[in-house]
Amino acid sequence: MTALSDHRTAVRPTMADVAAEAHVSVKTVSRVVNHEPGVRPDTAERVRAVIERLGFRRHDGARLMRQGRTFTIALVVEDLANPFYSQVGAAVEREARIRQHQLITASAEGSPSRERAVIEALVNRRVDGIVVVPADEGASSDAVLEASHTPIVYMDRPVRGTPRDTILSDNHGGIRSAVEHLVAHGHRNIAFYGDDPAFWTARQRRDAFVATHQGLGLPSSPRVSMGPHTSGSVQETLIPWSKGPEPITAVITGNNRITLAVLLALRELRLPLSLVGFDDFELAALIDPPVTVVHQDPAAMGQKAAQQLFARLLGDESPAQTVVMPTRLIVRASGLRRAALNR
Repeated sequence: MTALSDHRTAVRPTMADVAAEAHVSVKTVSRVVNHEPGVRPDTAERVRAVIERLGFRRHDGARLMRQGRTFTIALVVEDLANPFYSQVGAAVEREARIRQHQLITASAEGSPSRERAVIEALVNRRVDGIVVVPADEGASSDAVLEASHTPIVYMDRPVRGTPRDTILSDNHGGIRSAVEHLVAHGHRNIAFYGDDPAFWTARQRRDAFVATHQGLGLPSSPRVSMGPHTSGSVQETLIPWSKGPEPITAVITGNNRITLAVLLALRELRLPLSLVGFDDFELAALIDPPVTVVHQDPAAMGQKAAQQLFARLLGDESPAQTVVMPTRLIVRASGLRRAALNR
C-alpha cells in the first residue's frame, strides 16, 4: 500500500494520485471518471474506491474548454454606478444563475475604445456570450466577434453594421406620454432637458419631444437643452426660459441623472415648475411633490436580453430581432400645475 492510502493529500487530489493509488494508468482513471468503455469491472471498481477514499473531484474546466463552452457570460454597461444598470445586471445575473452560468460584469465608462478592449478581453477569455449596452452606434468590435462567433445581444441602444439581437425601450412612446400628461394638466410651455446627443437614446427622446410638441400644436416653439448637464448648466437656461411673455411651466428630463440635476436647479432658483422625468429613481415618491416618471423597467430589459442570449447559445439561428419594451407613466404629483397643488 502506498503512502497515499493512509491520508488525504494536502492539495486537491489529481487523476495521477488516483492512478498511483489504484496501480493503473491515468488514462484508465479518465475512462472510469468519464464513464467510458474499455475498463475491466474489477479494475473500475478499484478505481472508484480510491476516488472515494481520496476525495477526488473531477475539474470540469478543461473538459468544458474542449467542448467549446466555459459556462460564463458577460455584461458590458456604460456605468456600473448608475441604478439603471445595476437593475439590468441583477436581472441578467438571475437568468445566468438559473442556467448554471457565471456572470462577468464590466464597465466601458462610455468609451468606445474601452468597450472594444473589454469585449476583446472577454472573447479571449472565451465567454459563451455577451450582453452589451453599446457606448456608441459603431459596432467597433464586430470583427473580433465575427471571428470568434461569440453570440452578442445589444441593449438600450442599437448599433450599425451586422444585424444583431437588440433590446430597446419605447423611447418615443414614453416621452409622448410625458408631454400628453403635462398638457392634460394645463401646461402649454414645456422644456426638455436631454442627455449628450452623441447617445442614440438622447436623440430619440429629444426627437420624440419635438414631434409630440408640434403634433399637439402647442403655442410656443419647442425649448430643448441637450447635455451633458449639471445643476449649473440647467440653471443657465431655466432663468431666461422661466421669464418673458411665454415662461415655461413644466420640464421633462431625458434620464434619471438629469432629473436630479433639474431638481437641484429648481431648488436653488426656487422655481415652482412642474416636472416629469424619464426613468424612475430611488426616493422619487418621497420628494415634495413626488416625481412623476416614465418607467422603462430595466430589470425586464435585462431579463429579455439574457433570455435572447441563451436562446442563441441553445442553437437558435433565426434572423436577428429587435424587441421594443413598453414604458409606463407612473403618475405622482410633480406633473400638476403648482397652483393646483397649493389649493
